[in-house]
Amino acid sequence: MNRASRIFWPMLVKPKDAVIKQTEQLSRSQKLLTELGLIKSGSNGTYQIMPIAQRSLDKCINLVQQNMFEAGGQKITLPILTSTALWKKSGRLEGDISEFYMVRDRSGKQFLMSPTHEEAVTAMLATAAPISYRQLPLRLYQIGPKFRDELKSRFGMMRAKEFLMKDMYTFDLSQETAKETYDIITKAYNRFFQQLEVPFVKVNAETGIMGGSLSHEYHFISSVGEDTLVKCESCGYAGNAEVLHQSSNCPSCQKADNLSRVHGVEVAHTFLLGDKYSKPLGATFLNTSGKPQSLIMGCYGIGVSRVLAASLEVLSTDQELRWPKLLAPYDVCVIGPKQGSKEQTLAERVEYNLLEHLGHICGSDEVLHDDRKDLTIGKRLLDGKRLGHPFIIVAGAKSVLAEDPKLELHSSDGNKIELNLNEALQMVNQYVNHKKDLIDIRRSTKEEEQTNRKQKVGHTL
Repeated sequence: MNRASRIFWPMLVKPKDAVIKQTEQLSRSQKLLTELGLIKSGSNGTYQIMPIAQRSLDKCINLVQQNMFEAGGQKITLPILTSTALWKKSGRLEGDISEFYMVRDRSGKQFLMSPTHEEAVTAMLATAAPISYRQLPLRLYQIGPKFRDELKSRFGMMRAKEFLMKDMYTFDLSQETAKETYDIITKAYNRFFQQLEVPFVKVNAETGIMGGSLSHEYHFISSVGEDTLVKCESCGYAGNAEVLHQSSNCPSCQKADNLSRVHGVEVAHTFLLGDKYSKPLGATFLNTSGKPQSLIMGCYGIGVSRVLAASLEVLSTDQELRWPKLLAPYDVCVIGPKQGSKEQTLAERVEYNLLEHLGHICGSDEVLHDDRKDLTIGKRLLDGKRLGHPFIIVAGAKSVLAEDPKLELHSSDGNKIELNLNEALQMVNQYVNHKKDLIDIRRSTKEEEQTNRKQKVGHTL
């Protein structure tokens, strides 16, 4: 059982009449996470994640891993430092590298603090024992920190210099089988974002410095998004505005002046790379004739910490956090009577009975007991609402009435209901079952194809 009195939770306390001078533009998620003590700024563009937010981030990581496992992924860990010599071989060191951190060791060798790991993972396979075509496809992924020296690091974890990323690298024997892998991984991405229940769009994108022949981005629609997304009202084509190359015509149907625009926060990106990295770095496999042939690659990223922050940006109100159901730190928060109140003795019996039942329904780790009984119920309820707990159940004076005792149930959508114990437990049980349904999302190929044709996957722009 989680006890609020034992959680490290450094909320910002503002003096009553204080006037706060903002030195930077804050996003809604950054403001709330900071004020509520869920994250703290380290240095410019870096953030320290406190225990409550870490729970949510861990849940996001676990959900990503479940989907990668189902897509045939195998988890690995690559060093953060990558030799610049590998980037010279791939040609990427000759591009715009102003956002990259570089360091030298004591012998003068230069390394990148890797923003991505295409070169590193490809070089690893190049130095492995000969790979047979029978071992393909190979789908390797990791989840770890990435570094980019952002010119304008802002909006908290949505645009930070250090961030958490899931990056997968796939290896196939031909362009055809690589495209099959691409479709499998993008279906896993679609499933992941559907599980979050945050409106998203999948759009065509430029390959940019990464290279390759095919690229898609996943975005949450938000006014603070730094990407402009376009949709053709004639043919349904959706893409990043970059693909227009300053043209006003749809890249698909070529019709002019029929494009709608919205802003989006990019949370994932997929690329079909071909042999851009495998050829210069010598990563090959032995084909059916026993001859070496370049591996055909794809890479697939999800900004895990950005997904969390952007989800809160989209779902939250100006004063209260709203979490995707599968990422909420706790399912339910229980608030009992204040210390010294006349109903304390009887209400605490109700409180602890409620906690026992909730532990069986949710699992004790998903229940937060706000045991800060030196605070009033009202103060604890205010904190709980701002933290966005899906359910807050109050065992106060009404819970010990001789006739028709009631618990107060507050849901994160702003509703307040008075219920008896069984009714409250039933509502929580329904919520838990809905979470299980989200985890078990499985859509038939036919249903997915219908959705893809209708809205290019995700929600319409």
